[in-house]
Amino acid sequence: MRIGDAAAAAGTTPRALRFYEQRGLLPPPRRTAAGQREYGPDEVARVRVIRELLALGLTVEDLRSLADRLARLGEIPPGRCGHPDSDRPGFGVIARRLAALDAEIDRLTRLREGLALRTFRQP
Repeated sequence: MRIGDAAAAAGTTPRALRFYEQRGLLPPPRRTAAGQREYGPDEVARVRVIRELLALGLTVEDLRSLADRLARLGEIPPGRCGHPDSDRPGFGVIARRLAALDAEIDRLTRLREGLALRTFRQP
């Protein structure tokens, strides 16, 4: 399928597919005799995994470090948060992102508590 059809099937835009290709998240696609990009179901599935991981808070740079394992990440069911499996692809990147999210949650919780004390304190 051509880039517009592949993008629509993956829920994104042709521009995003070109961006993912430029950043090394997608391998260069096959080309028609006229030079147009051709994508198959595997590429569409990979783009869906990329979009899901980006929506979960990973960055394009995080995904670049996992580019050779993106297909496997899409196949593995999510593990329990308290029992990470360090043999899983991308564990280090995901563990670092989880730690950053936990730190941000702690910071925001302290900020909220401080604001709540100031706002609701009786004179």
